[in-house]
Amino acid sequence: MFKGERIKLRKLTSADTETYHRWRNNDEVMRFTNPSLDKYTYKETEEYIENLLESPSSKSYLIELIQSKKPLGVTSLINIDYKNRNAECIIDIGEHEYWGSGYGTEALQLLINYSFMELNLHKVYLRVFSFNERAISLYEKMGFRIEGEQLDQIYREGSWHNIVMMAVFQKNFLDKGNDD
Repeated sequence: MFKGERIKLRKLTSADTETYHRWRNNDEVMRFTNPSLDKYTYKETEEYIENLLESPSSKSYLIELIQSKKPLGVTSLINIDYKNRNAECIIDIGEHEYWGSGYGTEALQLLINYSFMELNLHKVYLRVFSFNERAISLYEKMGFRIEGEQLDQIYREGSWHNIVMMAVFQKNFLDKGNDD
């Protein structure tokens, strides 16, 4: 379930703190995911990971190359609502040199499959900055549809940008998978 052609997902652990801290403080990586672009202390990253690991409404996974076990990024389901069968997903490829190589697509495919086929979620949603056109295109190819936008929510590089809210539903995702 958590293994693709080139990558696998493994549970995030406290041993991953140093790697995650490096990604979390990389301006180029965080430009696309962090609204405030704040820098974090190591202690803040430790506490963040600890909260993720202890939360009954979160499941976080390190994205790792199968052959070398090199960590590339992290993907998570957060705010899991088991009663209403929905969750928010996030993904960060922390190693910039692996961007645009399909690793994010493969990781997200594994996470969404898990969400719908094992957790039996009805809906998975996400938020993405409007200037992250590459990510929006990827999400649309995976079956996500725009549900709305928060207008002028992010001020970045001298301009206002929207936060785009997207979602994919279990039925649509599984039907799409049967077409391939």
